[in-house]
Amino acid sequence: MKFRFLVALVSFFYAFSSWASDSFIVKDIRVEGIQRTEAGTVFSYLPVKVGDTLDEEKATEAIKALYATGFFKDVKLKSENGVLIVEVDERPAIAQISINGAKEFEKDKLLEGLKQAGISESRIFSRSLLDRAEQELKRQYISRGKYAVKITTTTTPLERNRIAINFDINEGRTARIKKVSFVGNEKFKDKELRGILVLRKPDLLSWFTKNDQYSKQKLSADLETLRSYYLDRGYLEFNIESTQVSITPDLRDIYITINITEGAQYTVSDIKVAGELLLPEEEIRKLILLKAGEVFARQKLTESTKLITDRLGDDGYAFANINASPELDHEKRQVAFTFFIDPGRRVYIRRINITGNDRTRDEVIRREFRQMEGAWHSTKNINISRQRVDRLFFFNSVNVETPAVPNKTDQVDINVKVEERPTGSIMFGAGYSDRQGIILNGSISQNNIFGTGNFFSLDVNTGAINKTYAASFTNPYFTVNGVSLGFDVYKRDLDTRPLSRVGTFKTETVGAGVRLGIPIAENDIVSIGLAAENTVLGVFADSPQRNKDFVTEFGKSTNNFPLTLSWARDRRDSAIWTTSGTTHRLFGEVSVPGGDLDYYKISYHQKWFFPITDNLTLMLNGEFGYGDGYTGRSLPFFKNFFAGGNNSVRGYDLNSLGPRDDRRLSLGGSKRIVGNIELLFPVPFMKEDRSLRLSAFLDGGTVFARDIDFNLMRYSAGIALTWVSPMGPLKVSIAEPLNDRPEDRLQAFQFMFGQQF
Repeated sequence: MKFRFLVALVSFFYAFSSWASDSFIVKDIRVEGIQRTEAGTVFSYLPVKVGDTLDEEKATEAIKALYATGFFKDVKLKSENGVLIVEVDERPAIAQISINGAKEFEKDKLLEGLKQAGISESRIFSRSLLDRAEQELKRQYISRGKYAVKITTTTTPLERNRIAINFDINEGRTARIKKVSFVGNEKFKDKELRGILVLRKPDLLSWFTKNDQYSKQKLSADLETLRSYYLDRGYLEFNIESTQVSITPDLRDIYITINITEGAQYTVSDIKVAGELLLPEEEIRKLILLKAGEVFARQKLTESTKLITDRLGDDGYAFANINASPELDHEKRQVAFTFFIDPGRRVYIRRINITGNDRTRDEVIRREFRQMEGAWHSTKNINISRQRVDRLFFFNSVNVETPAVPNKTDQVDINVKVEERPTGSIMFGAGYSDRQGIILNGSISQNNIFGTGNFFSLDVNTGAINKTYAASFTNPYFTVNGVSLGFDVYKRDLDTRPLSRVGTFKTETVGAGVRLGIPIAENDIVSIGLAAENTVLGVFADSPQRNKDFVTEFGKSTNNFPLTLSWARDRRDSAIWTTSGTTHRLFGEVSVPGGDLDYYKISYHQKWFFPITDNLTLMLNGEFGYGDGYTGRSLPFFKNFFAGGNNSVRGYDLNSLGPRDDRRLSLGGSKRIVGNIELLFPVPFMKEDRSLRLSAFLDGGTVFARDIDFNLMRYSAGIALTWVSPMGPLKVSIAEPLNDRPEDRLQAFQFMFGQQF
């Protein structure tokens, strides 16, 4: 570019030599040589106007200004009887770009990369930019292991000083990791060390994980993983001396060699605490996970520092500095640590700022906060607040930051950034079944109606088996203290005659109810509800004798006033992407005097979430239910427990487990036991998507009519996909029963849509 500018400058002085020594007044300006560029564009950049005096300095300035536009590759100035003649040679414009042979990347993404490098249609062509764009394409392919890629670029002139650019790409074969070797390891074998790395030789899943393709970023992460592996096992002097990455001449195989020094294994000899101790030393020592006599583990050291920092943060010391200073005894191979504590200045919260909530009102988020403005900073309260906002289920993500207030040493702000997710759905459907005929269904639900945090739903189903008309409303903050109020109105008809697996009967139920939820602790809610309902029961000639006996005892029409009482505790870290915490729910239902039924039901449900790694979570689920009648009456058969299906034991047909009559029709039972073990992990290559999750599971459970006999339990194992979709939660599972019997009804593939799970 500089060379061309000098050439143009020499040309200018040569063309200007006849008058350069004498300036003149510009009477007119004429532009020659333009094909696409408008003359007005040239005039707008030209620093010389009619009536100006043109001298050598202004001529030089004019040439520089026109060159700076990038539109021209040559500029000359001439004079003719007081007329300034501007002669330009335009650079060609890019008319079209074509890419051939690209398979690894979508063409749109490659075109976007070219655009960022300065090459796109309608832009001015530059050879230097084209070279840079070609290098950018190669870089993208190399990042995918395509080291043998060849890119041939051709330019074709077109009319009106335009140009077409064509990229011919020969991607070549992807280079694969042939071997990962270690030099200097004595305590751990190569096989063990390779097992903790992401980069590895090709295996059965390499086509999906791409872990057999070299990446500098992946190698850096693997080296840090290797360092942590040794440091967590006491090798304080571990060091990575060097790494060599080589590729074979045919650009197909990659060899990685990691040179390490293991050093000696150290044990902890002593733990000391020093500095400004605002907390009792005994309390601080309880937060230190490292213990004298144990093998040193960096993970415990890091966690100890965090625990002390968080504890001081609860008292307002948001910027506490904890420094663990080691003292090594090389002869005894021991290390002593002194935790120096500098609490810093105590700070309080100036303001809570909320962004990203386009639909949800600020008050809906603020009322979940346990950290108040104007109060001392509390790490615990801030974490609880973030979890409570996340558990609203209104947001895909909730991020909380606590930046210091500028020019203030004792104040911080809380910046809450949320990413809203769809909280409502409108669904309409129509279908035909040989058992149910034409089915019309629809539902409207909104968990965050008008951004108030209130819940409303309206459901309609016109199937031959199930007919439902129901409306529900809940205000989670009926009072400022968080007491919730809800109403339900419903009409539910059930006709089991089209079903082949359930004893025949028919019910028509109309009811209404009111609910109150009372928070009794930070994560505990007690709910009480009362409903009134009327059920008309119909039996048929082929109905089970149990159903006929019930009609004989109670009549076809029964009134019932079910009183419900429940206690729920939710200590999950997230409602969508749970990695740790527990949930408990104790639920009881009893028919109060004044109705025709006398029964009670009680159930308990608990889930445990244990983080194993950053990406693996173990979930344990246990459920128990029990019901019976009182005053000498039995439990109504339509209040029985059922098991089998996506919500209990997968792999078995819905509600098919437990007691059956002589025609193998499921009757349900008065007792229910269900247990699940599930390993949760993200979908590969979609780890940032919190709406998708995979799992491997082991299920077990059934229902009992009389005594509990664990020999009757059914078990299954399989995999499942959970998707919190915009239309509602979806869960798909494939299960294999482990101890099924001939009378069992199996269903390997199951899915559930539109329910919470």
